[in-house]
Amino acid sequence: MTGLKNEKSFPLIAKTISGLEEVLSHELESLGAGDVMKLNRAVSFSGNTEMMYKVNYACRTALRILKPLFHFEILEQKDLYEKIYEFPWEDYIDTDHSIAIDAVISYTVFTNSQFVAQRSKDAVVDRFRDKLGKRPSVDLENPDLKINVHLFKDSCTVALDSSGQSLHRRGYRKSTGPAPINEVLAAGLVKLSEWDTTTPLFDPMCGAGTILIEAAMVAKNMPAGYFREDWGFMKWKDFDETLFGKVKADCIALISETHLKMHGADRSDRAIDSARENLKFTSLYEDITLEVKTFEDSHPPFEKGFIISNPPYDERLKIEDSLVFYKMIGDTLKRKYAGYTAWLISSDLESIKFIGLRPSRRIPVFNGPLECRFVKFDLFAGKKGFQA
Repeated sequence: MTGLKNEKSFPLIAKTISGLEEVLSHELESLGAGDVMKLNRAVSFSGNTEMMYKVNYACRTALRILKPLFHFEILEQKDLYEKIYEFPWEDYIDTDHSIAIDAVISYTVFTNSQFVAQRSKDAVVDRFRDKLGKRPSVDLENPDLKINVHLFKDSCTVALDSSGQSLHRRGYRKSTGPAPINEVLAAGLVKLSEWDTTTPLFDPMCGAGTILIEAAMVAKNMPAGYFREDWGFMKWKDFDETLFGKVKADCIALISETHLKMHGADRSDRAIDSARENLKFTSLYEDITLEVKTFEDSHPPFEKGFIISNPPYDERLKIEDSLVFYKMIGDTLKRKYAGYTAWLISSDLESIKFIGLRPSRRIPVFNGPLECRFVKFDLFAGKKGFQA
């Protein structure tokens, strides 16, 4: 780690989706982070400013990167306001800039996270008003400084959100279908599947192409933030533009031009149009072919390959009969895809059993508020035909 001369490492926290903590831990270690430790929907680690920039730019499975500023105990509600008021916020922001505060609470003396965010905001702006006669404004959409307040039992951690907008906003998705998969989750599924990046990849229900695009970026070692233009830390007083430029250049230099064999299909013309628009923006259209076709009418695009797919959930995309739908998936896999490895994610934990194949792995993971299973099917071709 080259970083700023003699700069000491400081603690950082990467937030993620439940079920991706292990994947995120490995990714942070591969990027050079120190003191990596799994938490609930998060991973703590240490690094200097260069590492903070690098993780924001390159990490695929983090939703946001928090930089803790201070901790304190809360014994009664007034402690929240008093401790946040005492912190020298003027060192981090000027009165002509804006702030936003979000709060997460668990098992505390407070029962409403919005109230915690409001009282925290009051403490910050009251300090400015009392000491400088002016106060920063509040901008919930695009603040200059985003502050995170986390309360667990009697412990409070106040941190700066270095990412700004969630890191799942890669910048490449210009068009979506009615139920798009989160980019961080898509990248996490690719990592969980242990796809080797050289085996041909097929997504038969690809929607706007997010899984395929994330897989292509993994295979080419393209940074997750390659198409993104801004991060929260770019508005900080101590933002080092030269250092961030070096971080980006170092990551971009590692991009591989390897040609990939990838194919996507979907029953929806609109979804394929969206996927084509997104691929055109990313310049990955030479690596990924697309077609409008239902899964039951599909034909294997490769002799042998890997399937990673997010079938439509009944909660968001209405399927006339989910049991029939999942049975069709199983029948199609058995009839046509011997020799493939298939991974499917679904929140329909009952209907997925009607695929009629025994999964070799079942990984719990969340898609937004939906508890899902990411299941693996090894579709061997035996001497007497299909074997699972």
